[in-house]
Amino acid sequence: MEFSLDLIEDKIELFEASSAKALEKQIEEQIDHNKAIMLTVNTVSYQIYTSPEGKPTYSAAVHFKLKKF
Repeated sequence: MEFSLDLIEDKIELFEASSAKALEKQIEEQIDHNKAIMLTVNTVSYQIYTSPEGKPTYSAAVHFKLKKF
């Protein structure tokens, strides 16, 4: 049996929340998790959508990249 490990070089994660503060908390938690596998934030893209009822939904796409030494 052969065991090999491959490094994750790129990872894109999507987040959604009902408030900007909740969205920020989700992203910060995931940044901490991804540090353990040597990924850092490369880019962040935010969007706000307002439903017909007037409720905002905040979303973000975060691109993590392998940390270069």
